Amino acid sequence: MTTPARRASWLHSEITRHNEAYFINDAPLVPDADYDALVRELRELEGLHPELVNESSVTAKVGAPTSNVFQEVTHAEPMLSLDNAFDVEEVRDWTERVAKGLGTELSDVDFTVEPKVDGLALSILYVDGHLTQAATRGDGRVGEDVTDNVRTIRDIPALLPGASRGRIEVRGEVLLAKEDFAELNRRQRELAAKEFANPRNAAAGSLRQKDSRVTAQRPLSFLAYQLLDLDRTFNLATQSAVLAQLSSWGFYTASETIVQHGVEAMLSRSDWFLAHRHDLRYEIDGVVLKVDRFDYQVTLGFTSRAPRWAIARKFPPEERSTRLLSIEVSIGRTGRATPYAVLEPVLIAGSTVALATLHNQDQVALKDVRPGDLVTVRKAGDVIPEVVGAVIETGRRRHARWNFPTKCPECGEPLERVDDQSDTYCVNRGCPAQLLQQIVHFVSREALDVEGFGEQRVAQLLDERLVNDVADLFTLRVEDLTPLEGLGELSATSLVQALEGAKSQPLSRVLVGLGIRHVGPVAARELARAHGSYHALSQASLEELESIAGVGPVIAQSVYQYCREPETRERMARLQDAGVQLTEPSDATLTEQTLAGRAVVVTGSIDGYSRDGAEAAIIDRGGSSPGSVSKKTFCLVIGDAPGASKVNKAKELGIPAIPASEFEQLLASGTWSGDEATNIR
Repeated sequence: MTTPARRASWLHSEITRHNEAYFINDAPLVPDADYDALVRELRELEGLHPELVNESSVTAKVGAPTSNVFQEVTHAEPMLSLDNAFDVEEVRDWTERVAKGLGTELSDVDFTVEPKVDGLALSILYVDGHLTQAATRGDGRVGEDVTDNVRTIRDIPALLPGASRGRIEVRGEVLLAKEDFAELNRRQRELAAKEFANPRNAAAGSLRQKDSRVTAQRPLSFLAYQLLDLDRTFNLATQSAVLAQLSSWGFYTASETIVQHGVEAMLSRSDWFLAHRHDLRYEIDGVVLKVDRFDYQVTLGFTSRAPRWAIARKFPPEERSTRLLSIEVSIGRTGRATPYAVLEPVLIAGSTVALATLHNQDQVALKDVRPGDLVTVRKAGDVIPEVVGAVIETGRRRHARWNFPTKCPECGEPLERVDDQSDTYCVNRGCPAQLLQQIVHFVSREALDVEGFGEQRVAQLLDERLVNDVADLFTLRVEDLTPLEGLGELSATSLVQALEGAKSQPLSRVLVGLGIRHVGPVAARELARAHGSYHALSQASLEELESIAGVGPVIAQSVYQYCREPETRERMARLQDAGVQLTEPSDATLTEQTLAGRAVVVTGSIDGYSRDGAEAAIIDRGGSSPGSVSKKTFCLVIGDAPGASKVNKAKELGIPAIPASEFEQLLASGTWSGDEATNIR
């Protein structure tokens, strides 16, 4: 067994190695959560064994020493770090220390709750209102001079109006907004260059370029959150007043930051950020909680590395490292073969993850992850967990490269790549895995919406050879279903009745359910409305299909080919014989087109509607429901837990925003309370 001293020494070496990788090379070796765990273990070990603590301990330091790429800059005041809290109880412990230090009741204390942005800390010196120097955090005392690069960042003003005398430092984080990060990686792909792993690394690497022209090409932003009045020019008494001052000078500040009175309100706002972390325009990994009043901050003071008047509440990590046990391949309804990772279970973002996607054959090769590797896994909200890449383990021998299979793991038929696409497909139309997913999709909510047919039930029907195609569903009888495990006569009758009701679904939903490649709900609606019946659609020429609004050459070719396949002709004939209508309501019988030609964006949840249901209701009335706000947006409907980015974009563009309570009226009339028809754009 290792001794505490040996363990502390190893932890010290590991943390130092990770600090250098993160702060100097902008290439972290492990997820933040794994790094935090190392630091926390060392702190706990030093707490139990005070003799292990010395001045060189990494727990007493901030950041990392500067590199030799830039000139050194000594900060006017140290750029300290923050102590971390990993749960609500630790936050409450901190507030108790605040109350004790101030000698007052917590109900008398105001707190600011600010997003903890995952970026690169920066300090900008202004002299007589002019941007004079900019420096990174470095080791907290000495940073790197990145002035030329900082001058290229659009939202950092070169001149501060009303600050014509004295020295001030503005501190904050250099970051890449989510959309800008996605665009940057898209450009990297076009150049066949390596993509950036995450926004923080991309922002740090972009700022610390030797050539400022490279930095100028990167869409960097700066979020300001601190002001040092070095010559006591301004009389600001609170952190909230500082944020207002920074905003008035033209700095970008977090509009979501508000002052909360008392601990419970502060914790509630902190929880709000946790619930909405994916709605912000930038990545956050927690919130920063600060005592608002500066005189209180002075009373509380600092430790050697952090202020006592602030703390970072870290949210459950969205990236963790774990062992990759094996790589398997699943087959979807179109035959697409998707590789996925089987993992040692790990807790990420509040849920246990044991499987993660690897996207496609090219991604596995690019990431070069192999069974036995320690890998980084990311899970953001409801997004499917994905393997980001392998964690370098010095001295560990890796397995051989994993090769994508040449045969389908389900049916044994060949797997083939289509043209120059990155996806690989099983070519066997009779593959059981494809058939399962095709039927599941056909009865799903976005297609025919048949209640009671989940994946497990469909698999049971296939195992019992009661169905072998979507058309077989409509031949099922109550007596066929009652012998099945878990189904009595009442349940069987309900399933058959649900199928009977699905026969009257419009053609557009049937087209979605058939899973024709490239045909989604919008294209299906346009195809069905243009031809009125499947028979007419199946007889249309390629040119006629291409001429339909919203249907381009790719969709037209896919539909044209699908309709002419012998298997399709047999399936559609059987559906028609079973009584499936295969027609679209005419204009005379359509739901009133109150939203014809209008784009309505929905954010948050609306009582009585799923996300797909709200979109379908808008489309039923002639509108469209894009996923983002633009100048063409007619209005934004705001439900519970809305996305801050959509709300802010609507405000910026002057787009009307209406509450979810007005949604029914909007559907019925195309207007909302207090809205005159003549004012509708």
